[in-house]
Amino acid sequence: MGCWAIGGPFWNGDVPVGYSDTNDSDSINAIEAAWSAGVRVFDTSAVYGAGHSETLLGKTLGNRDDAMIISKFGHSFDAKTKQMTGPKIDAAYIMQSVDESRRRLQREQIDVMLLHLNDLAIGEAMPVFDTLEELLHRGTIASFGWSTDYWESLDAVASRPGFQIVQHAMNVFFDAPSLSATASKHDLLQLNRSPLAMGVLTGTFSGGRRVPNDDVRSNDDDFLGYFKGGAAATEYSAKLDAIRELITSDGRTPGQGALCWLLAKSPRTMPIPGAKTAKQAEENAAALEYGPLPLNVMVEIESILNREQEGPAKTR
Repeated sequence: MGCWAIGGPFWNGDVPVGYSDTNDSDSINAIEAAWSAGVRVFDTSAVYGAGHSETLLGKTLGNRDDAMIISKFGHSFDAKTKQMTGPKIDAAYIMQSVDESRRRLQREQIDVMLLHLNDLAIGEAMPVFDTLEELLHRGTIASFGWSTDYWESLDAVASRPGFQIVQHAMNVFFDAPSLSATASKHDLLQLNRSPLAMGVLTGTFSGGRRVPNDDVRSNDDDFLGYFKGGAAATEYSAKLDAIRELITSDGRTPGQGALCWLLAKSPRTMPIPGAKTAKQAEENAAALEYGPLPLNVMVEIESILNREQEGPAKTR
């Protein structure tokens, strides 16, 4: 379960960078529903909701032994104003950030800690991973990785002891072949960010429904290309319509079909769909009951989408 959305609104200046229409009761119910459905991996970040996502996870899950918690660091913030205050990656700040995450999550050890600066230069990233290795030796984290879409950067650091996971964008619309090849080379687990294209692949926004102005999807930043002007981008809505019959085979919902497409890509990949309500969490988890899409369906999807070349790496 991805836990960006349950953190609620937060801001980078005047720009919304969180999700709207959340409340703590629904968020806690979503976490519990995911847990009851068998979900044991929860992905969050210190910055989501300016600490609020971690706080809700800690309140709900506490120190349950079989919960695997993945969090991130690198974006500093003011919890009172819900404002991002810029990237910070010096060793002292990283250690402080991890300690604060442990406190909010109510855990002695965080299972996976990821660098959350997608396009950080390799030279700047190297000392960050030195610090993560120190935290690994101290036992405050069990493993680490990077949330990045840049395969050359990943290749430069992925052989370090304790580096086990990469989080990156991947869904039916974007296949991420170069990143996946690099992850396979280093035998990394892949966490698929935006597995539902920020909601477009659920079909919820196909009718032109718009998100509120305090929602991150109301922005027109390049990495938020699934939405334009607060509504699903027409090119992605058209792609969904073209493959809808295929991904909904055997009774799947569009969102479940999109998750099952990812499950069919590799046994080392794990989609992390977000959920703000118990109903959404249950629907996402039920994709596991259907299992990966059949090979013939996967082949037909590719023939319909007729993908363009991947192009240079970029933040997604």
